[in-house]
Amino acid sequence: MSDKVTDSCIEFERLVTVQCEALIAAINARRDVLLDVIRSDKEAKIRTLKDQQASCTGKLQQTTGLIQFCIEALKETDSAAFLQVGSMLINRVANTDMTWHQEVTNAAPRVSPIIDLTLDDSSVIRAIDNLNFIQMKPAKEGEERLPAVPLAPVIIPEDCSAENNSVTVAWQAPSHSFVQGYVLELDDGNGGEFREVYCGKETICTVDGLHFNSMYNARVKAFNNTGEGEYSELIGLQTAEVAWFTFDSVLSGGPCSGLNFSSENQTVSADGWEHRVALGSVGFSRGVHYWEFTIDKYTADTDPAFGVARLDVARDKMLGKDDKGFAMYIDRQRSWFQHNSVHERRVEGGISTGSTVGVLLDLERHTLHFIVNEMPQGSVAFRDLYGVFYPAVSVNRGVTLTLHTGLDAPRMDYH
Repeated sequence: MSDKVTDSCIEFERLVTVQCEALIAAINARRDVLLDVIRSDKEAKIRTLKDQQASCTGKLQQTTGLIQFCIEALKETDSAAFLQVGSMLINRVANTDMTWHQEVTNAAPRVSPIIDLTLDDSSVIRAIDNLNFIQMKPAKEGEERLPAVPLAPVIIPEDCSAENNSVTVAWQAPSHSFVQGYVLELDDGNGGEFREVYCGKETICTVDGLHFNSMYNARVKAFNNTGEGEYSELIGLQTAEVAWFTFDSVLSGGPCSGLNFSSENQTVSADGWEHRVALGSVGFSRGVHYWEFTIDKYTADTDPAFGVARLDVARDKMLGKDDKGFAMYIDRQRSWFQHNSVHERRVEGGISTGSTVGVLLDLERHTLHFIVNEMPQGSVAFRDLYGVFYPAVSVNRGVTLTLHTGLDAPRMDYH
């Protein structure tokens, strides 16, 4: 057995030496190709400079000939003959002088003498640094040798993060393992079952659209043709307690929506008299969320609507006109709650320029409240709200609103 170990190591050293020499030969061959590119670039630059030199030489010969002709003309003793050619010579000399400065004196070389190329070897150096052995499955003599199942990847905590309702997980490839891909899994943010959120070759992944104020546990495993490896250690990532978001111009219908967004998508207005719906950039399905609108501009002949909507809400109607929107529309004196074109429960109290309208979406109790100028606008507006809801408003010409997010939810009477 000792002799077999020695023989096996000697053979393996030979194979590694052959592989490394093949890599060196490949680098040398690639070097020759790159040097040919440099030589070709040099020859092209020299040809271009020779063409420019020939052009300048021709221009110099033409100018020298004109100067000699002028010198001979100045020797003319017949005044009438001199006057006949004088004006023509003056124009020719003026034109030649101008083109000389343009084409010769101020002419820059058509090519740079510096070789404006650089060799990008960073990826090759990284590949060389990562050149290593991979573990193979034990095999009997004569059997095909296959890579072993990968070891568990290693989570890199300093590269993992949580922002708003997104988490980013980064991991390091397992050593001495042949890896064809990774599977990233997250739980439900409440200690529930894990589900697959990513499968691919990258070693970093950002997952969007998670619940706010939730602790998500993440784990990752590697796989190859032989099978799947063990899971990594768990890492917990806490999403934000309150939501920070803006209007989303794409979700709101894109460039043809008739809406104008400004202040980094925090402010919205409309061009026409028809209502247009603007949606927020995040959807909520769990938790308590509160945001406000400031009325920057308001005229008496419009009634904006505030509330929430499902993603497939009609964008060209007042919010609440279809069964996808839940809204309060309001004027200077009063407001109504509206859903599926049914408006009810008129509440006294309206808005003007400078007013604030708050929207409280409580998905723990599945209710929707409205607050106008820091006072509740009626009781609970809507109940039994289940699913995913996006912050929404509908505006038309004459009103401009600014969105404020990241606010703590006020306490409300739910009776």
